[in-house]
Amino acid sequence: MTETQEIQSMTSGEAVVDGLVRNGIDTLFCLPGVQNDLFFDALHARTGELRPIHTRHEQGAAYMALGAALATGKPSAFCVVPGPGFLNASAALATAYSTNSKVLALLGQINLAAIGRGYGLLHEVRDQMAILRTMTKWAERIETPSDAARLTQEAFRQLGSGRPRPVGLECPIDVWGRKAPVTIPAAPAEQELPPVDTDKVEEAAKLLGTAKNPMIIVGGGAQDSSIEVRRIAEMLEAPVCGYFMGRGVLDSRHHLSITMPTGEQLWRNVDVVLGVGTRMQPHQQRWGVDKELKIIRIDLSQKEISRITKPEIGIVGDATTVLNALAQALPKHNSTRTSRREELDEARANTMKKLTPLAPQLAYMEAIRNALPENGVFIDELTQVSYISRYAMPVYNPRSFIGSGYQGTLGWGYATGLGVKVARPNVPVLSINGDGGFMYNVQEMATAVRHGINLVAVVFNDSAFGNVQRIQKLRYGNRTIASDLTNPDFGKLAESFGVVGLRATSPQALQDCLEEAFKMEAPVLIEAPVGEMPDPWGSVLKLSKVRGQATI
Repeated sequence: MTETQEIQSMTSGEAVVDGLVRNGIDTLFCLPGVQNDLFFDALHARTGELRPIHTRHEQGAAYMALGAALATGKPSAFCVVPGPGFLNASAALATAYSTNSKVLALLGQINLAAIGRGYGLLHEVRDQMAILRTMTKWAERIETPSDAARLTQEAFRQLGSGRPRPVGLECPIDVWGRKAPVTIPAAPAEQELPPVDTDKVEEAAKLLGTAKNPMIIVGGGAQDSSIEVRRIAEMLEAPVCGYFMGRGVLDSRHHLSITMPTGEQLWRNVDVVLGVGTRMQPHQQRWGVDKELKIIRIDLSQKEISRITKPEIGIVGDATTVLNALAQALPKHNSTRTSRREELDEARANTMKKLTPLAPQLAYMEAIRNALPENGVFIDELTQVSYISRYAMPVYNPRSFIGSGYQGTLGWGYATGLGVKVARPNVPVLSINGDGGFMYNVQEMATAVRHGINLVAVVFNDSAFGNVQRIQKLRYGNRTIASDLTNPDFGKLAESFGVVGLRATSPQALQDCLEEAFKMEAPVLIEAPVGEMPDPWGSVLKLSKVRGQATI
């Protein structure tokens, strides 16, 4: 024990609350229940430091925590009851895993002595911990007050070390209230980052410096390295391709910023590619690789670096730290570069021509971009306008395009948007939804009103699971099944919750409504009735083999 540490007599619940506060958690997204009563009783005394935001469904609590984590890059936490409560939250937890988000799942549990005995106690599920571990990078059970302090601290150490991914803690109902002397950690958990391999950085600098046609691919792991990515890109005159989780790392207005369709055009001639904080899954598995393409990867996980193909150079480390080292090493190896502005402008223009068949989606996307302030945050969903936004919407800042990663979780958007707005209350935040997905968490409009979360949301209403229905029509001889929807009047529904309800029947009307909504100090829902939209996947947005070998 160091001099600054102290021992206090406290319950397990008090120790966990103390650990949350010490590690910078100021908001807990939650839905209480009997297994966690003693935890919430401990929280009651410290609500001035740790604000509970209670939701109307466990999924909403977990998605809100995810939104806060994605919006800030910092840890966030949620607390729900075990069994069905945890399982309700599991879609959000799986999404947190796919988006490499720092989310702490805090779960209740049945009596400690009864775990694994199959008595059929309230909310009992078989081997909850095993399920939890499939969705987290680390998870443990609290069995004593001392465990509560130690494991909460370890949970935050895990969140700050290695590849960011969610972690989990469960605590049995009879352990929350147990009291004992507890050693209080002296400070927040330390972040542990691997040292930079300077030899590999030097190798990467030589390879990039002599490249004739380099490209940079960025993912979610580069979101906090925007300045460094831009610096390297400008040294190399290398286009920066961001898809989904990488949107906004480089401002779309920069002459080196490109999206996926443009990247696909250029891919066949790339000789060296630098992947920063990205799986590079579609690039490697869809566009294809060959012996002429040299790949450099920067990632916090050694396992991830070689998961699909073994790169020429793999550097394990924090993106910002490694890129700074690379920027120092690159000048002595770098070739004389001329601006690629004209070439890339032409490629971007070709992309927009390719997207012309998607004019209805593009019109709504343009309306959104015109209305959303430059510092605004956009939450993607599984809906027609969102699909095109991933490829064509201008994004100006890091962490301003929030997506669900490879999980593609329908219905995540509204609740996640609430979490984004809580974490960044002074920034305009927009959640767009389809009518199908929005109804997954429609009840969280009550949460928005209860807690004064002024999120602006749009529901594109085509009275169908639109993507499903279009596929049924195009691929299965118009044999539609289980894809038609009966919807409420979304404006009246919003007003019944106390949310401002607006209606937009055209792209221009949507722009006008959005501009009005962002001036309001209130939660707003805008219904946008739309018809069936053109297929984006048949050819326009299809990722295809460009070179070498495509593995899927």
